[in-house]
Order: sequence, then structure tokens, then C-alpha cells
Amino acid sequence: MTTSRGRLFLVPNLLGLVPPANVLPQRTIDIARGLAHFVVETPKAARQFLKALETERPLQELQLSELTEHSRPTQMASLLAPALAGSDIGLVSDAGCPGVADPGAALVAAAHDAGINVVPLVGPSAVLLALMASGMNGQAFSFHGYLPAKPSKRDASLATLDLAVLRTGATQIFIETPYRNEAMVDSVLKTCAPGRRFCVATDLTLPTEQVLSRSITVWRRTVRPPLAKRPAMFLLGR
Repeated sequence: MTTSRGRLFLVPNLLGLVPPANVLPQRTIDIARGLAHFVVETPKAARQFLKALETERPLQELQLSELTEHSRPTQMASLLAPALAGSDIGLVSDAGCPGVADPGAALVAAAHDAGINVVPLVGPSAVLLALMASGMNGQAFSFHGYLPAKPSKRDASLATLDLAVLRTGATQIFIETPYRNEAMVDSVLKTCAPGRRFCVATDLTLPTEQVLSRSITVWRRTVRPPLAKRPAMFLLGR
């Protein structure tokens, strides 16, 4: 007798410390609360999220398996073992939507290959929230993740993105480690064309949320808010 397979639910995490009901639909909360098996990017962050959800089972009874950027393709089968045995699994990133700027895509691809139904749940995506609020081209855009940390390579990458905006009009989206936010803004203002629009979206969905979108020229002559240690999205466009 063949055991019917469980599903892989892609469970969006919070972008910061806010009540889950503020940013997650009730269906997402209800499904996540009922799961017993999770694949997570960082166990500590996942436990904090699951505690906020008030899961049906005590945290110590939940099975959390770790998936990192260093996980090997050969590990995917063991991570999907509960679903292959008939139990549903939740995939949880450290923040935002699984499979976007995290290692989750490898597990999702393996689930498809194994015939496991993949179910994306609705929740906050910093990439899309920032794009929505930027006033830039939402028909064509590229997300580049982290740019190089070394200043010379970062400047070169920004020059390439600036040229892409000029040639295609597509919005260019990128992120940075919060403690390097100020250095990133300095590089953008130094490297990119004066008429280019630049958006910084910080603390999305949090009480301190702030989205600033203006030309490089205006950025250069305006006192900017403190950005250090605040999660931020950066967008360059027309």
C-alpha cells in the first residue's frame, strides 16, 4: 500500500518583531500552527517565530531540521523524509518569504522532483513591499541580493546596475548587511547618475518603517536619516 505524500508549505516569516496577525493572513497562521515538521534557515529565529504563532504543539515537540547555504543536494531527501512518509512540512526562512534570498529554493526544487505538492502561503516579502512603495518600474525589475562588500567591487557593481537602468528601465533591487547600510548609500550617491531615482526602504512592516524614494541629486543635498543596523532594501531606477 502506497503512503500518500505530505505537502511542503512555504511559510513566510515576519520581517521583525510584530504580532503575526499584523502581517500574516489567518489561513497562513492556522496552517503553520498545525504543522509538526519544519525545515528552517536558523533554528533560533524559527523558534522565535513559531512561539509568536502559538503553535498547537509545544515547541520542544516540533521537529526542526536546518537548511543552510552549505547544505548539500544529497541532504534534500532526508529533509523531505516526513513528507515522503505522509506528513506535511513547513519551510521557514529567517525573514520574509522562503525561496527568496535564502537557501529554500533547493528544497522546493527537490520537492517538485519527488512529486511532493508545494504550497506557497501569503505573507510579507521585503522585495515586493519595497518595490510597491518605491514608485519605480514594477513591470520589469531584477533582484540581485547582496552586492560585493569590498568598496571597489561594490562601486563596480553599482555602475553596472546604473547602466542597466539606463538601457532597460528595469528597477534594480539589492540588499546589504545592516551595519554597512551607510557605506552602501555613500557608494550609490558617489557612483550613480544624478537623475537616477534611488529608494531606501527600512524596517518594513515595523512601527519604525520608512520608505524614501527620490533622485540622486536630491539625496546628495538632503540630510538622510540614520540607517545603521536597520534592515533595508535598496532600489535604483527611473
